[in-house]
Amino acid sequence: MVSFKLSCILPAAAAMVVCAAGLSAQSQEKPEHQQLSRGDLATTLAIFNLWGEQPREKQEVVRFAYEFLQQRPRGTVAELVDQPEFQRLCREAGLTHLGGPMLGCVARDGVRVWLRTLGPAEVVVEMEVDGQLRRFGPVAATRETDFTAVVPVTGLPPGRVLPYRVLINGKPAKIPENAVIRTLSEDAKRLRIAFGSCMHRWGLGNPQLSAQIRSREPAALLLIGDTAAQDRDNHLGLHRVDYLVRDLTPAWQQLVAEVPVYVTWDDHDYFNNDKWGVPKGFSDADRQGVWEVFRQCWNNPAYGLGRGGVFLSTRIGPCDIIMTDNRFFREKGNFLGKEQMAWLKEQLDAAKGPFVILSCGTMWSDYVSNGKDSWGVFDPEGREEIFRFVEENRIGGVLLISGDRHGARGFTIPRPNGFQFYEFEGASLGGRSGPPVRQPNWTTQLYGIAGEYAFSEFDFDATKADPEVTFRLFSETGKLLYELTLPRSQLTPPAR
Repeated sequence: MVSFKLSCILPAAAAMVVCAAGLSAQSQEKPEHQQLSRGDLATTLAIFNLWGEQPREKQEVVRFAYEFLQQRPRGTVAELVDQPEFQRLCREAGLTHLGGPMLGCVARDGVRVWLRTLGPAEVVVEMEVDGQLRRFGPVAATRETDFTAVVPVTGLPPGRVLPYRVLINGKPAKIPENAVIRTLSEDAKRLRIAFGSCMHRWGLGNPQLSAQIRSREPAALLLIGDTAAQDRDNHLGLHRVDYLVRDLTPAWQQLVAEVPVYVTWDDHDYFNNDKWGVPKGFSDADRQGVWEVFRQCWNNPAYGLGRGGVFLSTRIGPCDIIMTDNRFFREKGNFLGKEQMAWLKEQLDAAKGPFVILSCGTMWSDYVSNGKDSWGVFDPEGREEIFRFVEENRIGGVLLISGDRHGARGFTIPRPNGFQFYEFEGASLGGRSGPPVRQPNWTTQLYGIAGEYAFSEFDFDATKADPEVTFRLFSETGKLLYELTLPRSQLTPPAR
């Protein structure tokens, strides 16, 4: 078995790299990850207990949910909670609800709080603000929403850390003790955004990873694919089982009760490995069903334009965030689809800066696996169209982030005009190995790791005359693996 350690690929200006000897360029999949890719009940329970044996009563909740929904390809959580036996098991497990609180849509004056209940309910969020009790809601969790509710929390003072409570039908819900809402500061010129992908199912429960991300106090966490749901194709019942297991996992509960999340999918949480569009043997109704489950199970500000897809745009502090969907609309020769491409250009043109995070579930560059399942194979012309749009309009501060190819790697992407884009791939939230970490001909590589749990972050400082962003890659133990500081001027295309 290969021992995986950090690879120091190339020294880079303004970069600090921590290196370890003994790295093999060829990564090798860990046997336990191969086994955990299976979708049966035994594997589902093994993943639930992977990071520590869960109470027997909660395991029985998972067992019943799996066995019930596995028999119902179109099954819903609403149908599950209709079962008296399931309600009994939830009571024995001490569950007050089935999921959340999960924060999202952070703003200067608040967030939105997602929750899944055990039946029809009114959900309220409350907290003390300057000695006064503030209540938000109620918002109804109904059969139509599969018993989810999203409560807007607004009008809070900026720059605060506020513990909160959740009430379900007037009774306190059991939520993590660390549950707090952090509002952005008044000017929000300095803040941190974490990101990554490929957490899959087994990374959800990693307590060290969850604790390290929380310790950095990011304003948000961007998850760009392969999170929670795993290779369920059009079986909506099992998609929902995977999200239910996610929501019963302690490390995940602690993470999202404190850190707002923004999420897009990639292949594994869409249909299956390398699937896109309407996969062969499936229908548009299947695609719409998977989209509906995704919308019910996350807390995004938008899911495409309301007709399909999960792309979104938002702004946090000094940063515009544009997250694309490379699965739902993809066709051969058209990676994003015409409508999403037009939307993307509108968002780029409207970006206020000084920085723009532009995400794609698969890699922007072609170095790893020769662009397999990504732009280089499907739509190099579309990628060139985006890059040229950024250059011709001199849109500064664009940071490319990506996932899919297991591990974490960074590259510069040189352009004919002498400019270069920076790509930060962070597919290491699940600790999986994948393609080679490095190759001799990857002369523009910044860093590379595989086979270890790690997360990425951007630290923005817009107080300077030339605003700066610092990228960092951390291991699950908090070890700094790589650091690179870039001024906005270096991320701005030259005048023509």
